[in-house]
Parts: sequence; structure tokens; C-alpha cells
Amino acid sequence: MSAQLQAELYFEGACLNGRARSAAAQQLRDYLTSLLMDGFPPSLSLAVVDPDGVQLEAFGGYACVIGAPAPTTAETSYDVASLTKVVCTVTLLLVAHQQGLLTLDDPVARWLPEYPQERTTLRHLLTHTAGLVDHKPFYATLRGRAPIEAAVYAEAGRATPAGLPSPADRATAADRVRYSDLGYMLLGWALEACLGRPLDEAFVALVAAPLGLPRARFRPVPAHLTAEELGRIAATELDGDQRLGPGLVWGEVHDGNAYALGGVAGHAGLFAPLADLARFVRLLLIPDGVLSAESITLMSSRQAGVGEDVRGLGWRLEPQGWGTWLGPVIWHTGFTGTSLLVAPEQGVAVVLLTNAVHPHRRLDDQATVRARVHQLVAEAFS
Repeated sequence: MSAQLQAELYFEGACLNGRARSAAAQQLRDYLTSLLMDGFPPSLSLAVVDPDGVQLEAFGGYACVIGAPAPTTAETSYDVASLTKVVCTVTLLLVAHQQGLLTLDDPVARWLPEYPQERTTLRHLLTHTAGLVDHKPFYATLRGRAPIEAAVYAEAGRATPAGLPSPADRATAADRVRYSDLGYMLLGWALEACLGRPLDEAFVALVAAPLGLPRARFRPVPAHLTAEELGRIAATELDGDQRLGPGLVWGEVHDGNAYALGGVAGHAGLFAPLADLARFVRLLLIPDGVLSAESITLMSSRQAGVGEDVRGLGWRLEPQGWGTWLGPVIWHTGFTGTSLLVAPEQGVAVVLLTNAVHPHRRLDDQATVRARVHQLVAEAFS
């Protein structure tokens, strides 16, 4: 990145409050500064949270580097991509479960009668064990829910769900887990049938409003954006493969299938700023009524998979290469460069938001940055 596009890092908290080790916190600060100087990722926002609140906040860079640069601020909202699965879809499903509206072992066909596999349950979809493919570019030929839903059912007709015999045996076969966006598209539609309202409205009513998350939303701004509104959102890919033609994706969901569904889907589409996601992960450290302690324990319990892809309900367990954390850890990533990690026994949660696919994706570099940031946070807050 050229000198005129370098943005200073805002870094507050860790060296001032005694919770973090000052030398390790300074190393983290130096690393984040070096990222901004190198220009990758273009924008970053980081929060480290404990039960008392945000203990470290950092942000800097540029929300967009195409045309007039838009500086990152504390208010910058990011397309969180697959974090939608755990922040919205898993949370809503557990709320419905707490209210007795559904069970995790309901057949998918109870809520989506045209679903072709009688044995497939909501738990299969939650744990990525329904045998569904990871992704299909439905957006290349289809628009709207009805044709895309029919296409997902056609894919499901060729899928074989895992046996999931008993809780003790659920993690014995690595090949039971096949990560799938399609499964979470289905969960979003099942939730709409169960809750009797669109997914985005249910999320606001049952999660965002009770938790005080004012900007965590699908389709976060009006269709006709002012420059000020656009500047508060981190841009994603330029001339990527998630649209039918070239152009910069900015102010709308990056994922092509979520875009073709109107911006609202169970697998992608949520936008949020740092403060809202910091408040959300604090919920997972101190249950406050939206999710019960029992739901959080269930969500973070091993359901399927071995090795590097162990699954709870939606969340991944046992991160590899992200530093040393105390006790069980739940985590998830988003394709655009976002991630959440929660270590309840350590009393620490990490929110990392970047637009690392902007203007062009660098997935290997993105993985390196994620790993190093979490390693340094683990050292600072051990």
C-alpha cells in the first residue's frame, strides 16, 4: 500500500488494565501496525472480551481502497460471511429449542415438507453431517427462493446423511463432516417456517434487540447508498466470482447465493461492526437469558468429526495453530476474513474482522494473519 493510504492503528486497553501481559500486548500492537503498513488486510478491527467487557480494542486501515479511500473507524461494519451461521442461525435455532418450538432431532421434512430425505434431521444440518455438498453456484442461473430451494432439494436427493448413532459415538468418523452452505440455507428456511417470520426479522426480534446489537443486520443500508453510509461498510471483492459480471462488491453481501436470495440467508448475509460482535461473544462467556447455560454447553459439545474438523452445533472446536487456549474452545471463520473465538474456561473471547478479500482474495495470507493474531492474543491474555 502506498504511503498516502497508510492508516494509523487505534489500539486501546491491553497495556493499561493489568489483565494482559504488557510485553505480549505490545508485540500484538506491533504486528497489527505492520499489517497496516503492508496494506494487507486493507481493514482490520479486533476486540478481546472477558466477562467484564471489552479489554482490548484495535482498528485501522481502509474500508475501501478503490477510488477515494474510506478509513476504518470504530463504526465500520463488515460482511461477516459464514459467521452468519453461528451468530444468527445457530443462535435462533437454540432459542427456538429453548422455547419448545422444535427439537434438534426433528426431521428437516417436518419444517420443509418437500425435503427429499426422511432421515435427515436439523442436527445433521447443524453439524454438517447431512451429506450435502459444500457449495453450488445457484446464483449463476437462478434468482429468488423458490427456484434456489428446488435446486437445493435436488442436491439433497443425492445426499446421504450420517448415522449419528449415539452421543458417545458421534465423533468416531472424520468423513461424517462435510461442511455445507446448503445445509444452513435449509436451516434458515426451516427457522422461518418454525418462527413464522422472515429470518432477518426473527434475528432482530429474538437476538439483536434483546442483546442490544443495533447494527447487526442483514441488508444493513438502503438500496441507494450515500457516500457516508457506504464509507461505514468494509468493501469486499473486485471482479470476483460471486457475481455474473465485473465490479466491486460494496454495501451488499459478497456471497453469490445469498445475493441471489435477496441478501438474507441462513449461511451468509449478516453485517456487523466490532462493538456488536463483541457484545455477542460476551453472551457466550456469561449467559444472559438469550441463550441458557444449557444451550451454550450443548452448542459447544462435540457432535461430529475428528482431527482438524471437530464440530459442535455449528461451531468448530479445537482450533489448530491459533495459539494455546485453556479448556474447550469454540470458533468459526467467514470467507471475507472474519472470525470469532470463545474460550469460556479462560474467560476470553476474540473478534477479528477484516476485509481480506478486498480488492482481491489472498486466502493463504488471510489464514496466516488469522493464526498469528490469535497466537499473540493467546499469549497476551494467558
